[in-house]
Amino acid sequence: MPLPPSGNTPWPPPKLNIPHADMDMWRAWYAGDTGHLAQVYGGPASYTRNGIARAFFDVDKRRATGGDELRMFWGQDPSPGQQAAKLHIPIGGDIAEMSANLLWSDVPTVTVDVDSTDKATAASTQAQIGRYLDDRGHAKMREAAELTAGLSNVYLRAVWDTTLRPRPWSDVILANAVVPEWRWGMLAAATVWRELEPLDDAGGVWRLLEYHTPGLIEYGVYKGDHATLGMLMEFSDHHESEFLASRTDSRGRQATGIDRLLITHLPNVLPNRVWDGVPDTAPLGRSDFAGIEPMMDGLDETWSSWMRDLRLGKARVVVPQEMLDTSGPGGGSSFDLDRELFVSVSGFLGDESSLKDSITEIQFAIRVDDHERTAKALRRQILASAGYSAQSYGEEGAVAVTATEVAARKEESLTTRGLKILYQRPALLEHLTTLTMVDVTHCGAKGVDPAAELTASWPQAVQPDPEATARSLSLLESAGAISTYMKVKMRSPELDEPEVLAEVRRIRDDKAQQIPAGDPFNTGGVEEPEEVEPDDDVEPGFDEGQEVEEEPAGGASRPELAA
Repeated sequence: MPLPPSGNTPWPPPKLNIPHADMDMWRAWYAGDTGHLAQVYGGPASYTRNGIARAFFDVDKRRATGGDELRMFWGQDPSPGQQAAKLHIPIGGDIAEMSANLLWSDVPTVTVDVDSTDKATAASTQAQIGRYLDDRGHAKMREAAELTAGLSNVYLRAVWDTTLRPRPWSDVILANAVVPEWRWGMLAAATVWRELEPLDDAGGVWRLLEYHTPGLIEYGVYKGDHATLGMLMEFSDHHESEFLASRTDSRGRQATGIDRLLITHLPNVLPNRVWDGVPDTAPLGRSDFAGIEPMMDGLDETWSSWMRDLRLGKARVVVPQEMLDTSGPGGGSSFDLDRELFVSVSGFLGDESSLKDSITEIQFAIRVDDHERTAKALRRQILASAGYSAQSYGEEGAVAVTATEVAARKEESLTTRGLKILYQRPALLEHLTTLTMVDVTHCGAKGVDPAAELTASWPQAVQPDPEATARSLSLLESAGAISTYMKVKMRSPELDEPEVLAEVRRIRDDKAQQIPAGDPFNTGGVEEPEEVEPDDDVEPGFDEGQEVEEEPAGGASRPELAA
């Protein structure tokens, strides 16, 4: 849709009320904001300024009329006369952070397909893409991955300003700030919006809308209220939008010079189980928190109960009123717990009572084991339902184990990581292609081919154990079942073909220098080693340690002898 007309246009569009309200709920768990959690589960009366939350209860009658969510721990008001003592365990934020670390602890390797462009251009294009994924770009992609895990999806926007940086960079936009338009499940257009700084105290809400289509951006500034867009204003009417007057035409449009969207959608995982049947929500992602909110609520209740036991378990002493020391008229009475000497007066405490029996100690049991087992069981189930192993959360301790054992313990987390890469890879490659187009069109990049095809591979989440790899190579070499080329490939799978061949030559040269000439059995002769000319034509898979004897005179053939 183009930019909305002036008037009482509801904003955000009502069709997004349900997904935006769920995102608001997930944001409360992700941020660990206890006040926000109390608002989410406390009913519509708990919200005073959050229009999205009020709309949530308007469209979801189950919660507004006393559904299961309203009876959750965070929806209960504290007892009259007592302080609020609810404790929150930020496991939601930990899950989102764990997901981002599994995906973006290292930068994936992005390569240019040499068949899609010439060799020199492929090298320069790949080098420029590496600059997009520098520390800033790497951090921005990790930020997007963490927000995606918690809030179900985000959007990546290619932006540029040569006065700030010489090349374009990535901007992350939260899903509730974008109104998407889908075509066959793909993002065809999008309206990005944000609230501007208020100009007065009259309660007016200023919004800047950007309608993105391939090759064009249309801008509009509106002044309305919390529920409606209001009137379309001039760019010069607000100081945050006045710069657009010189960048756009008379209709508020700006040509991007790129025949594609500047915005890329990045979902967490699909399909979306939460919004089944809600129109235009199928392409949106599914949060890691979807379906586990009651268990996270139960974990908070368990820890709060544990802390309550600690408070009630403090030792207390009950003494009769006669044992209190008075402080004079109007001064009250007190009892000195550090006093060492008390005098018992006959008949003062009764004939059958003693001073010792008159002091009563009260100390409730602290159910440490019960609470700890409950908390561990809840935490383990929360992680399993979110798709992660307890080992990833540190449940199994920090005992040193081999890479094989780590991979076995983290199997569920690694499976979830592989699933998320299926959605991260196409979004990353699409966004990088957009950055190259912007770089060539607006930043003057040279030697960059935006039409080149890209591929991306993520590094291994668990690095192989060097000791186990060495044992495997040793056994294969003893059996004569592996060449030097393959040994280098197994030892360092990250090396490309030229680097592997260069390492094979170095190993061959080292072996040649270690065996003196005239001493084929390496008996320690003192003769100088013979100069060996390097062979540049090393074939992949050829064992550099293999010696081939010359064919004997007479034309008879002899089998080759392996070194």
